[in-house]
Amino acid sequence: MAREGAVIPAAPPVDGLKKKVSASRSWILMDGTGGETILDVDKYAIMHRVQIHARDLRILDPLLSYPSTILGREGAIVLNLEHIKAIITAEEVLLRDPLDENVIPIVEELRRRLPGTHLTHQGQEEGRENLSGQHDVEAPEEDESPFEFRALEVALEGICSYLDARTTELETAAYPALDELTSRVSSRNLDRVRKLKSAMTRLTARVQKIRDELEQLLDDDDDMADLYLSRKLAGASSPVSGSGVPNWLSSPPTIGSKISRASRASAATIHGNENDVEELEMLLEAYFMQIDGTLNKLSTLREYIDDTEDYINIQLDNHRNQLIQLELFLSSGTVCLSLYSLVAGIFGMNIPYTWNENHGYIYKWVVIISGLASFFLFISIVAYARHKGLVGS
Repeated sequence: MAREGAVIPAAPPVDGLKKKVSASRSWILMDGTGGETILDVDKYAIMHRVQIHARDLRILDPLLSYPSTILGREGAIVLNLEHIKAIITAEEVLLRDPLDENVIPIVEELRRRLPGTHLTHQGQEEGRENLSGQHDVEAPEEDESPFEFRALEVALEGICSYLDARTTELETAAYPALDELTSRVSSRNLDRVRKLKSAMTRLTARVQKIRDELEQLLDDDDDMADLYLSRKLAGASSPVSGSGVPNWLSSPPTIGSKISRASRASAATIHGNENDVEELEMLLEAYFMQIDGTLNKLSTLREYIDDTEDYINIQLDNHRNQLIQLELFLSSGTVCLSLYSLVAGIFGMNIPYTWNENHGYIYKWVVIISGLASFFLFISIVAYARHKGLVGS
């Protein structure tokens, strides 16, 4: 179902170069009736359509590095969750780069879920005509969820599942690598674990940012109330605003903002539930628990890596101690042999001695006694080192 402003049919481009060139300007527009349109427009057209400021649209620029953010504005929700960059209104969703391989599953899920309200009403009518209550069992549950919450749920489910899948892949690669490093310390294994640890640190930062953003929303009821776009739209249909649907294609941003601000008080009076954020709170809590579970997996992996590093350091310290002990033995033996060589060298010189002429066998005893003295000196050094705890028993 095409709309005004569409310049490209909803089909992937044939030429890969064209896809790359138009990626930064490509959007897909989807509404609650199942209609979708591919738009190739600049940021000014997007700003005029959804009534947001340039600073909010800049958050969705893929060329700029902005952290994950969920912003509630007067008439839209600005969503920047990793590769999911979307603008959600009370009636439609604008999703950036729909041909990206990571965004395609989100588009498919939006196609499946967004037409829920329209199809539910149709199913109810058919159920009444056929006197069959099978379709009516699930119908009220679909009707209670506003359009923007269904779109927000798809985005949160997509990013949580994506990060959980990346965490599972990291765990699958990390645990065998750590076990292999424990059994055999080598440069190859150390470099492999270093790369996995760097990947884990980056992934942990991404998951932590999503968790912090959800936690910040859950802690502030006003921020959650700003995400109730259907409630604001219902307030805008009061006599103060004079219209149930804002004209996004013709009115400037300032007019739309003034209308929304002026009608917000009347919406609270009409519905009496301006501060009721229980439905959104339950939605956010569910995905907060899921992303928190992913973060706990990464924390467990970090602890395992830290324990492995401690074990490796203990092994290296043990090897270092063994080398020190070997060096002590070699040094002690060298000193003793040097003393033995000194005595043997002195008495082995061709110098005429009076006692050597008369008692030639004395040299034999000099060699034996000096050898035994050197051996006992070595044993004494080793015994002293063991007594002081310098050498293991």
